[in-house]
Amino acid sequence: MPLPLAPPPLTSASAGTTRPWRLALELALGGIALLGLLALLGLPASQAGGTSLPWVTALASMTYLGMAALLWRGLRRGAWPRTSLGPANRVTLARGILVALLAGTLADPALLAAQAAWLFVLALIALALDGVDGWVARRTGSASALGARFDMELDAFFILVLCLALLLLDRVGPWVLAIGAMRYAFVAASWRWAWLAGELPESLRRKAVCVWQVAALMLALLPATPGLIATWLAATALAGLTLSFAVDIRWLYRHR
Repeated sequence: MPLPLAPPPLTSASAGTTRPWRLALELALGGIALLGLLALLGLPASQAGGTSLPWVTALASMTYLGMAALLWRGLRRGAWPRTSLGPANRVTLARGILVALLAGTLADPALLAAQAAWLFVLALIALALDGVDGWVARRTGSASALGARFDMELDAFFILVLCLALLLLDRVGPWVLAIGAMRYAFVAASWRWAWLAGELPESLRRKAVCVWQVAALMLALLPATPGLIATWLAATALAGLTLSFAVDIRWLYRHR
């Protein structure tokens, strides 16, 4: 599902109560899957030599633990009264594992550069899963406000990770961070001006801008992409995002 500017309302949820042991088990299995992927990443990296895999593992693990803690808190507070994560959230969690791994590589720019093609494939899978979780939610009736919020925040963090990667690899200047920070700046502004937290209508434009952001940043990260083209791709993502936010802010102001 694409990145909206405000969490959508609750759509459906089955009756029941959460079972802590099942939630803990599913989240623990996600952590084990992350460590397995890190181990696979370490094999080619160790052959290349000179990488800081402990730091990569630590940052990726901390990212996943933070994500799991927030998801646990939302589930246990009854935001989604089911007995487990459910099909759609499992797909989103799988995407979160890939994003956590990509975040971990930020601890070692040399590894990020050496394994750029392999990491691009992981990012591409994460992008593909972004559409799968929404489809699964509709087919299984497992859509919820918490699931939509989980997906939304993961989208925002994924974009921020891609921006940081571009900066660390010196592919684009520091201005690229404006793309990843804009969502968080918007949320912070809504604490001061409550009307910014209003619910926005569905928008094909917003969905297209979100997809183009991720696609443009990923293409800019490819080593084969010339520096000038990488800058142009990131600039189009920033321009599209700025225009989209301006349209939505204007709509929220008029309907405040």
